[in-house]
Amino acid sequence: MIPPLLLVGAVGGLLSGLFGVGGGIIMVPLLMLLARMDQRRASATSLVAIAPSALVGTIGYGLQGQIAWVAGALIAVGAVVGAPIGAKLLRVLPIVWLRWLFIAFLLLVAVRMILVETPRDGSFELGVGPVIGLIALGLFMGVASGLFGIGGGVIAVPVLIALFGFGDLLAKGTSLLAMIPTALSGSIANVRAKMVSVRDGLIVGIAASVASFGGVALAFIIPPQLAGILFGALLIVIVVLLSVRAIRAQRAARDGDAA
Repeated sequence: MIPPLLLVGAVGGLLSGLFGVGGGIIMVPLLMLLARMDQRRASATSLVAIAPSALVGTIGYGLQGQIAWVAGALIAVGAVVGAPIGAKLLRVLPIVWLRWLFIAFLLLVAVRMILVETPRDGSFELGVGPVIGLIALGLFMGVASGLFGIGGGVIAVPVLIALFGFGDLLAKGTSLLAMIPTALSGSIANVRAKMVSVRDGLIVGIAASVASFGGVALAFIIPPQLAGILFGALLIVIVVLLSVRAIRAQRAARDGDAA
């Protein structure tokens, strides 16, 4: 079991450092495919791994001065509040339309990241409006995480760039900072519920942490326009994965109704 876990962690950690995302949306299907985990266990294992890799990525961006610490803390506050709300909504709302609307949102973001030039430098000033907006962003990230099992980085990075004036590196570093408390709180709940093997999560997390250093280094080398195109391509991969998952869920629901 250890080699597949290390491979999954390396892939997820590289993406985490390079794009400022958790990497869970890629690690979950890989854990299901390579480590033969069911989706619930794969999601919980991925969440354990995200915390150390996000911490390492945060250190890497922080050493280069590419983290807005107050902004990251405000996003984290909203995300921690939003995650349990999303989990509750998952149990009561018709998920089909929500899932496809979210997929459409990610597709629009991907197109924008590919077509619109991504700035390396940006200007951000903290004020009443931005404070409210950052908390709202975190809330949206948390709800989306609870509803769709997706990390917040794919939402935070493009929104920070497009709406808050962040440069790409500052957005990625701040996104990783915001993920740490969210991943920790979710992992603690999963461990208490006995939904995850801490050992497996740590193996994936160690590999992800090591690979995250390389991802951060690449982020500073790759030109911002190319980085935007690559991030858009990653979002398209995520859209495909979520679409396949949505179609399978709908088929399973129809088969259940027919039975």
